[in-house]
Amino acid sequence: MEIKRTIKDYFKALEIGDYDKIKKLFTPDAVVNSPLYGRMKAKDFYMELFRDTSKSKITLIDLLRSENHLIMAGYIRYEWILKDGTPTTFECVDIFQFTDEGKIKTLSIIYDTAKIRTVFEGMKK
Repeated sequence: MEIKRTIKDYFKALEIGDYDKIKKLFTPDAVVNSPLYGRMKAKDFYMELFRDTSKSKITLIDLLRSENHLIMAGYIRYEWILKDGTPTTFECVDIFQFTDEGKIKTLSIIYDTAKIRTVFEGMKK
């Protein structure tokens, strides 16, 4: 599978909360590193994220490729409404590490959590 297409498919599935589609893009043992959720198995991360999300909108700003052909980053604007109705918007970089077969094995999410951390932690209690 072509890596750019996989990343675009990922962002579309993330935006609409399609757990099954997202799960198919990752290896069974894939890991997500998130500034709010920590390091989790991808399957667990997306179950929790989708439970915590009322709505989301993703605008792809750019795709950035590493010299390593199995690493690519997506630069996005993420508009996120938490399940309690709290809205937030931030720019984010998702760094994808792929297998030779084109599956995502590691995703590292990078963004500033200052605007949302207190509300998020209160919601999780």
